[in-house]
Amino acid sequence: MEGPLFDYLPREAILAAYERAAGSFLAGSDLTGPDSSAALVANTFGLFLIGPERLPPIPGTEACGWPAERVGLEECARFPWWPAGDQSWLDVLMETETHVIGIESTRYEPFREKPLSTFPNLFWRDEWGKGMKPFESMRDRLVEEAVSFERLDAAQLVKHAFALRTEGERWEKAAVLVYLYAEPVAWPDGTPIAAADRDAHASEAQRFAREVEGAEVEFRACTYAALLDGLAASGEDELRAHAERVRATFHP
Repeated sequence: MEGPLFDYLPREAILAAYERAAGSFLAGSDLTGPDSSAALVANTFGLFLIGPERLPPIPGTEACGWPAERVGLEECARFPWWPAGDQSWLDVLMETETHVIGIESTRYEPFREKPLSTFPNLFWRDEWGKGMKPFESMRDRLVEEAVSFERLDAAQLVKHAFALRTEGERWEKAAVLVYLYAEPVAWPDGTPIAAADRDAHASEAQRFAREVEGAEVEFRACTYAALLDGLAASGEDELRAHAERVRATFHP
């Protein structure tokens, strides 16, 4: 992999994280393409693989036991049927004193064709407890096409929430799923992304949040703009410069 990581980041730690992950993130365009979502994640959060306590709270999670004790990239959140079957891979998985926080990050994905909402049979096992009924209801309605999202991959979020519920039990901590999304104004080739499409995606994220409110795994939606504002306001010159570099490079 050549060139996608800022020169001041802990390059070896970042590459090691992706080498451990499922799939081949160091080949193709996962980290190197002009529209790479993984590159945005790696550059934004890679700084905190070493010194996680410097990461300011993700907006919406301020009451979740900060500071962070650990930050990881492309980490597996296990389902109850581990090690069998597919598992959930989160873009960022972090731990505070009281919480495990998983991040699903998107960049251009909401403006491409969305995959079908499908769930393997394992997701209907009686594994989730009474506190996950809002997510179970969302799963059922997505499959029955009783609810629809044109831009948001709601099925992926439901799967992540189920996996985080298992992780929370394993670590004996509360769990939070954060949907962190960019709002690009154009594709890498300069083709505009309509404001109406960005607004529709943001509206769907907020609608999803309302639909699953009260679940054991809390759900929060946050923009990269809000996250970077928090970095810039941290009082650390290095974090302010880092936020500016992410904005200038990725225009999230």
